[in-house]
Amino acid sequence: MSRVRVRGIYATALTARLLDAGHEVVDASPPIRRRFDAAFGTDPPDVRIGTSANRQGVGASGDPDAVEAVRDLLTDAGRDALAWPDPTPPGTVLDGEVTETLGGGAVVRLRVGDGAEEAGAPAGTPEGYLPYGDVDARVETGDPVRVQVRASAAPWTDRRPELSGKLRVGGDLVALEPGSGTRVDVRNDEAARELSGMLDLLGLEPPDGWRAVWRPSAVDADTEALTAGLDSAVDAAEALREATDDDGESGGIDDGDADGPGDASALGVLDDRSRLRDASPAAPNAGVWVWFGRESRFGLDDARRTATATMPGHHRVKAGSLDASAGVDLAEALCDPDPDAAFPFGVVTDAFGPREGDALRIDHGKPDGRLITLGEGTVTDIDADGTVTVEREMTGGGTYDGLGVDREAGDVAETSLKDGRWWYPTTYRGRDGTVRGTYVNVCTPVEVFPDAARYVDLHVDVVKRHTPEPLAEKARSVASALENAL
Repeated sequence: MSRVRVRGIYATALTARLLDAGHEVVDASPPIRRRFDAAFGTDPPDVRIGTSANRQGVGASGDPDAVEAVRDLLTDAGRDALAWPDPTPPGTVLDGEVTETLGGGAVVRLRVGDGAEEAGAPAGTPEGYLPYGDVDARVETGDPVRVQVRASAAPWTDRRPELSGKLRVGGDLVALEPGSGTRVDVRNDEAARELSGMLDLLGLEPPDGWRAVWRPSAVDADTEALTAGLDSAVDAAEALREATDDDGESGGIDDGDADGPGDASALGVLDDRSRLRDASPAAPNAGVWVWFGRESRFGLDDARRTATATMPGHHRVKAGSLDASAGVDLAEALCDPDPDAAFPFGVVTDAFGPREGDALRIDHGKPDGRLITLGEGTVTDIDADGTVTVEREMTGGGTYDGLGVDREAGDVAETSLKDGRWWYPTTYRGRDGTVRGTYVNVCTPVEVFPDAARYVDLHVDVVKRHTPEPLAEKARSVASALENAL
């Protein structure tokens, strides 16, 4: 079983499921320690799980076997939980090319090889963002670069992975980076002084050419945990060296200098474009992104409820916005929620939106992890049953998918989105109000958040073209005959 560190709005639910499955949860936060009657260790984790930036799911990264071990546990939250391999897990060293320079950094097209896509990662070449402050040399469009992933990004967001031209390995207690001496990332002066002398006290020494970087969480760790953290960082440094020191085949991290630490000179701008590779020079970690649908969030509510009071739709509301997340915390602190009550959709929308007149996006998720925004419309009606009606004015040009009807300027699309329903209709009307057709999308249960309606398209669609009934009946009979024949 694996050692797992969990953070974010799904932490309590996932901790309950991890413990039930026999995994060890380490470096638990204070709320988790209060809610569970369990021993939480301080050893370095094999895998880290954290909530995505937009709270729609989680990312897990770490030892490949450990990531594989927790993947099924994450997707078992519900039938609408979907997972995709992460082609850029934190810690991975990648070759790439600068495609654009911005005010504060450069956009880098990364080379991850064919393996990631074959494993089911979202299609397309990933891009990352390299801040100028994290690379020693000046970068220009077209420069070949070697970078390390600092933070990845979920495929359903518009964020890019964060990159660095400076090498670092290790974890939450202590990291290693090229250099000498000891660095302490702690603001408390007294604690910093204690940590700066900890290596001598413990009789430990980083590899030649590396220096230890103590992290804030090291302040409260015991000597056993600090020793384990440094040992883990040393192992990671050696693994990185072995992965890239391939008799020159990979253009290794230490640039062929067998006595060097894997120093930062081999990261950043490369001297020779031919050194760019088709795969990762070093990928010590694996990663996976898991998006939770509405049913999955309610399943996670059930898991959380085994440890602490949980209102119906706890994760559904928290995924909507930071304000809504704080509101849930307040409500659960003030009263003991009824677990059998219905999800209070009306109360939630009254408090946090959307409201009539608000703008609402339609976020159309794809089964491969991508997200397409179909547009933004105006909320024209909200029913007590959880149905939100949105109208969008269409631009001219092209045709409506599946309908074969020309799209004309001034057309209005009316979309009816009912929270929790596995489908939604969009009716298109001309400028004069004439109905031009209705398109019904089959999808994972719709979630209406304050600023967007969200689902994943299941590639099953129903079209209503307003065909005369005799002709429609003939079409249905022909379709049935073809279905039987095929």
